Amino acid sequence: MTGTADTDVNDAQKAFTWGHTALEAEFAVASDGTPRLVRLGDTDAADPEAALPLVELTALGHGSGWSGPRFTGTAFGSRLKYRGHRTGTRGDWDWLTVELHDERTGLSAFAELSSPSGLPVLRSRVRLRNDGGEPLVLQSVSSLLLGGLPSPDALDVHRARNDWLAECRWQSEPLRRTVADINVDAHQHDSRAALVLTGRGSWPTDGHLAMGALTRRDSGLTWLWQIESPAGWRWDLGERAHGTCLALNGPTDAEHQWRVRLAPGEEFTTVPGALALGSGLDAAMGALTSYRRAVRRPHPDHTALPVVFNDYMNTLMGDPTTEKLLPLIDAAAEAGAEYFCVDSGWYDDWADGGWWDSVGAWLPSARRFPDGGIQRVLDRIRERGMVPGLWLEPEVVGVRSPVASALPPEAFFQRDGVRLTEQGRHQLDLRHPAARAHLDRTVDRIVGEWGVGYLKLDYNIVVDPGTCAPGDIAPGAGLLGHAEAYLDWLTAILDRHPGLVVENCASGGMRMDGATLAVTQLQSTSDQQDPLLFPPIAAAAPTAVPPEQGAVWAYPQPEYDDDLIAFTLGGALLGRIHLSGHLNRMSEHQRALVRDAVSAYKTIRGDLASAVPFWPLGLPGWTDAWLALGMRVPGGRAAYLSVWRRGGERELRVPVAHLAGREVRTEILHPSGAAAGTAVWEGEGLRVTLPRSPGVVLIRLTSDV
Repeated sequence: MTGTADTDVNDAQKAFTWGHTALEAEFAVASDGTPRLVRLGDTDAADPEAALPLVELTALGHGSGWSGPRFTGTAFGSRLKYRGHRTGTRGDWDWLTVELHDERTGLSAFAELSSPSGLPVLRSRVRLRNDGGEPLVLQSVSSLLLGGLPSPDALDVHRARNDWLAECRWQSEPLRRTVADINVDAHQHDSRAALVLTGRGSWPTDGHLAMGALTRRDSGLTWLWQIESPAGWRWDLGERAHGTCLALNGPTDAEHQWRVRLAPGEEFTTVPGALALGSGLDAAMGALTSYRRAVRRPHPDHTALPVVFNDYMNTLMGDPTTEKLLPLIDAAAEAGAEYFCVDSGWYDDWADGGWWDSVGAWLPSARRFPDGGIQRVLDRIRERGMVPGLWLEPEVVGVRSPVASALPPEAFFQRDGVRLTEQGRHQLDLRHPAARAHLDRTVDRIVGEWGVGYLKLDYNIVVDPGTCAPGDIAPGAGLLGHAEAYLDWLTAILDRHPGLVVENCASGGMRMDGATLAVTQLQSTSDQQDPLLFPPIAAAAPTAVPPEQGAVWAYPQPEYDDDLIAFTLGGALLGRIHLSGHLNRMSEHQRALVRDAVSAYKTIRGDLASAVPFWPLGLPGWTDAWLALGMRVPGGRAAYLSVWRRGGERELRVPVAHLAGREVRTEILHPSGAAAGTAVWEGEGLRVTLPRSPGVVLIRLTSDV
């Protein structure tokens, strides 16, 4: 399992294992000659005939072997025969590549599996190469397949609604509720039923997170997955040979109008899928959190976790001026902010008709910044010891912008030769060199010349199904091509400006996908403006994003009473605090409350950078009266717990299973007032008392054992 090794095709009928101490996978070749993953982790090996082929795909002229809504049982899946496999290590990763081949078409497939050492997480993608003499038009290609799971009768399935202002809303139900028992033996066929989730358009997490999970009802054993696609994706669960099978896909022709033509000699590689194992949902979420840290681009921001003040939410709301900003900058610095981001509107000269459909040049407004220009504002931010930031929506160009006519038509999304328009805006196609050059000039001016060190990159339109530029045969393929080019552009920007911090935003969390999270430093979790509705989002956000990347708004206002100020601040302290609010209008007493919360955050942020989440009350419900989010610090001796009360009884017992039976000390870090509440350790968990609603406490738990 170290170094590199090759097998011979004569070993095809032999089972082989691969992995490391935290994750072992076993493979066998079925009677049709296709290799199958028959065991993953500490479970019994499945019959190879009940497992799934390593690769399933559909192509024009080569459809399914068995009709139904699933992308398993394809004609190609039973024809891609084993040729051999190679294993090795690369840094802290173990990898395995299994080579398959279809004699009929000459298509070669490479199932590329990898796993970070020490983590029970499998990452998979498939690379295809047309070694035949004729073109092949792909319609779907699996990223990761797993069969031989327990019967649907034994499993609960978990999925997360992800809507604007209501992100990360997990729900669970028995899998059998969707995949009905049809008496397979009587029909001699598996059910065609499937539980299917898809993400469509240029907001890949609009509607659902690109995630899901299964848990065994008797033991809690959990399989948790994510699809790392910046565009379309699909996962489905079905029944096969009295067990359950899982298929992870990127975009498909049937649901995303995605097709790719492979000429002889050409290659295509799918988006990755990742699968984490755990003894329960919390353990699997912890493993997936660590995996997300392992695959992302390294950056100092991930360990420094500076406090960001952003002037938008419930504050300037896209109407910044020098007059409004200067006192707010001073107040933010006094509160302990280390970055100050001027949000939308800084480029708006109040032209007739507004700025929405005129953006694209990204030059500062002379009217908003009349005396010294925007540089005066940026200088003031630096003078107060903070790093200046600006909001930008790089991919859009308003129909009234001069950029719309300055760039060639091919630089924009198009269909049937017509440039697309969405909400008064055109969409740039970052595969075109003119579009990329325009954005390179923009960022190099803002960062390189103006000295901005933080960019909040927003995206407020959605294009579905995509674009058909020359060379595209379907709009879904054009969309995925652009999305991958966008991430390549971001990577190049960070290469040129390594100190730059980039926040990913798309109307909040509509682009909260693993591919984008692996490149950017922060992720907006929501645009929710009601402080009473943000807690379930904040408590569930670590299911989608590591805590040090998950930007959570904290927007105290001078008209709030002390309890509501503490409530909105406390909700962000186990994430990445994004401070806002009219701090300059607050009384000294209110400003002290803000300073105390920011100071508390700074004492724990070093631990958050490596902590993994847990949910002692279960994943939060949208209307739950009590919610809780915990963070386990490596080493097991410390943990942090945020507990919210939005109604119900004043007291609640909160179990903390991993510390049960230990002597545990408790300390309330926020709010600082003695009357905020109490947290008493009772051997198996905490008895938390919050006398007022809404209320919140941040508790540190420490143990010597």
